[in-house]
Amino acid sequence: QVQLVESGGGLVQPGGSLRLSCTASGSFGRIGLMGWYRQAPGKERELVARISSDSSTKFADSVKGRFTISRDNAKNTVSLQMDSLKPEDTAVYYCYAWYSFKDYWGQGTQVTVSS
Repeated sequence: QVQLVESGGGLVQPGGSLRLSCTASGSFGRIGLMGWYRQAPGKERELVARISSDSSTKFADSVKGRFTISRDNAKNTVSLQMDSLKPEDTAVYYCYAWYSFKDYWGQGTQVTVSS
């Protein structure tokens, strides 16, 4: 089992930055994929960014060049650095992990981009 806890959401003005962090706890070996999804009101949950255990990454087109993802395998953490934030980035952001053929999700953290 993998438990995921996010931190770092909040309110930021357009053009600002936020950093989200997620820590995995429980009983597990090397987690294959970790990443972030988001869900805005009235929309489906979508991939923001993900990173494999060998540090290969994938980003949504809408965040390329603005967001950076990193992970620390020793500490079982994944972070999302979000720069040049736009109002359309407003959503609940969920930490994600894929381990032993199962998906695991955090409880979500709200990110609001507004002036």
